Amino acid sequence: MTRSVIVLLTLTYVAACGANDPPFRPTGDTGVNIGPNGVSTNAGVGATNGTFSVGLIL
Repeated sequence: MTRSVIVLLTLTYVAACGANDPPFRPTGDTGVNIGPNGVSTNAGVGATNGTFSVGLIL
């Protein structure tokens, strides 16, 4: 899991250079779900430039 986060951050950093295209913007999301099975949480990180998005749900 740590390796996935490091790879995503590295790709985001390299893509943010914006050599030919607009730079990627980092995104983040958190949530809490309450249902019949109890309470669960989720989080996500990613990057987008409007056309292309990458992300990782934790």
